[in-house]
Amino acid sequence: MPLKHALKRELEVAFSKHAQPVWFRIVKYMVIVTVLYFFWGSRWLWITFLILLGPAVALHLWYRHKTEGWTKSYGGWDYEKNKSRLKD
Repeated sequence: MPLKHALKRELEVAFSKHAQPVWFRIVKYMVIVTVLYFFWGSRWLWITFLILLGPAVALHLWYRHKTEGWTKSYGGWDYEKNKSRLKD
């Protein structure tokens, strides 16, 4: 798969309304806002974000691997709801 196509697919998945359940998006943004609230103006803000970035990227890559590039259903990912509109 060409890099340009892969990047477009990643963005399509990232901004899909069906990619993550609503409860997960709410919790995710609550965690981000909470971290910003408690660490704003502190040197710990960026350290905390970097620490949280590691597991987030690992989870993303795990799902990408298990779904074979977002082309198969796995766990909470339902391929039928998130089919690509990109031309192969």
